[in-house]
Amino acid sequence: MTAQKETLGFQAEVKQLLHLMIHSLYSNKEIFLRELISNAADAADKLRFEALANNALYESDVDLKIRISFDKAARTLTVADNGVGMSRDEVVQNIGTIARSGTREFFESLTGDQAKDARLIGQFGVGFYSSFIVADRVTLVTRRAGSREAVRWECDMTKGAGEYTVEPADKAGRGTDVVLHLREGEDDLLEEHRLKSIVRKYSDHIAIPVLMGAETVNQASALWARPKSEISDEQYVEFYKYIGHDFEAPLAWTHNRVEGRQQYTQLLYIPARAPFDLWDRHQRHGLKLYVRRVFIMDDAEHLLPAYLRFVRGVVDSADLPLNVSREILQQSKDVDAIRAGCAKRVLALLADLAQKDREKYAAFWREFGRVLKEGVGEDPSNRDEIAKLLRFASTHAGTEAEDVSLADYLGRMKEGQDRIYYVTAETFLAAKGSPHLEIFGKRGIEVLLLSDRVDEWLVANLREFEGKPLVSVARGELGLDKIKGEDATKDHEVGRYKDLLVGLKRALGDRVKDVRVSQRLTESPSCLIADEHDIGGNLARILKAAGQNVPASKPILEVNPEHAIVARLEPGDARFDAWAGLLFDQALLAEGGQLEDPAGFVRRTNDLMLSLTKP
Repeated sequence: MTAQKETLGFQAEVKQLLHLMIHSLYSNKEIFLRELISNAADAADKLRFEALANNALYESDVDLKIRISFDKAARTLTVADNGVGMSRDEVVQNIGTIARSGTREFFESLTGDQAKDARLIGQFGVGFYSSFIVADRVTLVTRRAGSREAVRWECDMTKGAGEYTVEPADKAGRGTDVVLHLREGEDDLLEEHRLKSIVRKYSDHIAIPVLMGAETVNQASALWARPKSEISDEQYVEFYKYIGHDFEAPLAWTHNRVEGRQQYTQLLYIPARAPFDLWDRHQRHGLKLYVRRVFIMDDAEHLLPAYLRFVRGVVDSADLPLNVSREILQQSKDVDAIRAGCAKRVLALLADLAQKDREKYAAFWREFGRVLKEGVGEDPSNRDEIAKLLRFASTHAGTEAEDVSLADYLGRMKEGQDRIYYVTAETFLAAKGSPHLEIFGKRGIEVLLLSDRVDEWLVANLREFEGKPLVSVARGELGLDKIKGEDATKDHEVGRYKDLLVGLKRALGDRVKDVRVSQRLTESPSCLIADEHDIGGNLARILKAAGQNVPASKPILEVNPEHAIVARLEPGDARFDAWAGLLFDQALLAEGGQLEDPAGFVRRTNDLMLSLTKP
């Protein structure tokens, strides 16, 4: 340990967070006590875990507890624990910096709107910093279990928020004491009844006793271990806020005791909003894992598949060993069974929500729908259950809202229709405006409009739903001849345009696999489709943008012979090859593709337009 007092500077992000919290969270200032008690409870859990391998860490003090006291004369409030404590390096790392993946994304997400920012700050986890909502000076004295050296940390906001001091200290027992020197106007926090009401409101579920004097203020028992009949909705909500570091109530939750070959308790929550780092692949969240009510680890991601990474909660196993590690979790059949059980429970909860509260499920889908779609490919054993939960935009309403289920689609299918039709594109407007939809619009046949990148992955893994295959409107044959009222294209009609098709294929050369008369088009002159077993244009563009190798394939050009431009084409015309190239380029642009030679396209188009104006 350094032998003298040092003055150090906060990380820039800490200074920004302190400023935001003081201004954004003051209307909900009492949460500071919840956060400090939560930190103290975590310290007790960590000591229990470390003591499994080294019982001497308990020293002569095995009863873990949290003490709250106040001094009216000094205007101080103290939260003390006898948990694992911190070394000097840990103090600097845990308090002086934000050592968390996604910090940059977090601050980029802030808007300046205090209400919205307060929600984000809650998701990021305010922890110790929340002390400064009510205190202008904070002193922390801590001693790491197993060490005799203590450290004092102090920050005085009246002298500016940029610095703090660290120095050696004396402390008889292990653990951490946080002393808040309250701001003017915070005198209600120096009243015993006020403090007790805050503890009971926010921290009644903490399994460590919270003491004021000789009285235990909270229930001091694991909430998930209590009978459901004894737990109020308010207690469930406050427990979620504790484990989820969230200021908002969860959307839904499920609490169950599972008995059989494995025995475990699960308390699983669906948040109301997606965390800012949901798409950060390096920031993996998971459930809190306990073994026989002994805390083992945070973020045990092996207890849920990746597509349910938004779920928060607790799993308490009666069978896993107390010394279980992340490596053991990866290889354990018991953990596989727990993961499967948790996944099925979450999907059942979502199915129940979708059936009983469409508005609430719509809110879930807006926040987490793209993540849930990943499960179609990642979790084949639950593919059917996930498919029922999927929601899409479609031509039925024509809006961007994803509120159409596959069951809804089946209920609106035309007589004789045996396929579920969809189109994929990079944006909703590109999907809605795709020329491939024209015949479907004319016939009143619904088409799903897919514009998330994950949708290509989804349809590659979801080949059918309740016996009806999913078919792209931009690939292969459509099978519209089976639908009542549709007349199949006659062979002699195709033969009528043989010279045109041969000429177009000759002019386009190796740019196309084939040229055909289109069944899809009613308004546009041309479109591109993929052959039945070739890669689609949208997927090819996504893979190329991601730096992936794209399998070699050529599109098929379909033309609408009833369109005025196509009807005027003559294979012997000197401008025929230029018109053929224009039909191809227009079709490529219409489906969201990029031209290899944009300047050449503009030049050829201008030349053709000029030729039409000449006598």
